[in-house]
Amino acid sequence: MLLTPKKIDWYIFRKFMGTFFASLILIIGIVIIFDISEKIDDFVEKEAPLRAIIFDYYLNFIPYFVNMYSPMFVFITVIFFTSKMASNSEIVAILSCGVSFHRMMRPYMVAAALIAALSLALNLFVIPESNKETFQFEERYLKSKPKKSIRNIHYQVSPGEFVYAESFSSWNNTAYKFTIEKIEDSKVVSKISAETAVYDTLNGSWRLKKYFIREFNDDLTDNIRSGRQLDTIIPLSVKDFYFSENTVTTLNYHELEEMIKTQQMRGDANVKYALIEKHTRYALPFSAFVLTIIGVALSSKKRRGGIGWNIALGIALAFTYILFMRFSQMFVHTDALSPAVALWLPNIVYTIIAIVLYRIAPK
Repeated sequence: MLLTPKKIDWYIFRKFMGTFFASLILIIGIVIIFDISEKIDDFVEKEAPLRAIIFDYYLNFIPYFVNMYSPMFVFITVIFFTSKMASNSEIVAILSCGVSFHRMMRPYMVAAALIAALSLALNLFVIPESNKETFQFEERYLKSKPKKSIRNIHYQVSPGEFVYAESFSSWNNTAYKFTIEKIEDSKVVSKISAETAVYDTLNGSWRLKKYFIREFNDDLTDNIRSGRQLDTIIPLSVKDFYFSENTVTTLNYHELEEMIKTQQMRGDANVKYALIEKHTRYALPFSAFVLTIIGVALSSKKRRGGIGWNIALGIALAFTYILFMRFSQMFVHTDALSPAVALWLPNIVYTIIAIVLYRIAPK
């Protein structure tokens, strides 16, 4: 049975959402102004059109910024208007009317749920598409030096089939010292070596030049043949060489899941970027609930000196949470923790803090 919202529920809900979006608009405006002042020379030098700056860059930048710093906005919002309510003795009046502290938390959690749902939708569907536009703009109009070659490439392109290249150049889509090995029952059954392998973007094939094919037989003999040129198709494309931390942020939910499966099968070390992105997309929205509880618990009591101390404490804790989220990624890169544990660790720690503060707050 659904409980009908009371006037006090709507009052707190409006306070929460109104303050949240007002702070978003204010901070976004300030950030855009500073960002323009920093990049104005690049815009002028590359002759970026005003329409592209507004619609292709900044409108696509806003969802990412909003989502990344939503924990800080939620926390500061709760701290600010709850402290103000406590300062005006509104919290005391609510509790004196027979409303329990747990009951008072209901509109807070409803608002937090809406913000979490918005953050999750942005993470899974909106931000990946907007990131594509943002990166295209940056590549065209902002100063950047993309990596043109990579070295020592190892991939498992299918079960039992491994590819190695000494280096790969994006200038001509060419891999140098290219090798394909097929392994069955822990034994190498064939090996193809080529001086170069050029990727054909039209049909998705690889053209091997100056190649050698060596096939191993069960009687320990082998067959060797060679040639000047050989066209072959393997499940590997140019874009596979350039999966990075930025690449995964442009993939929606289904594309990200597919890439994780492919990279895990290949034994690609870059899968850690995809796993970090996946768990971040789910862990970040959950923070809305945790930080809302902490914010109410810290600011629901009237303090001497007004709301200044609560706001300062809220900003400090919010930045600490965001830094913790960023720092936890280092545990993945150093193989200290799995991506799932590392990215959810800040929420686990802050959930424990929230439980302790929530138990103390009504007293």
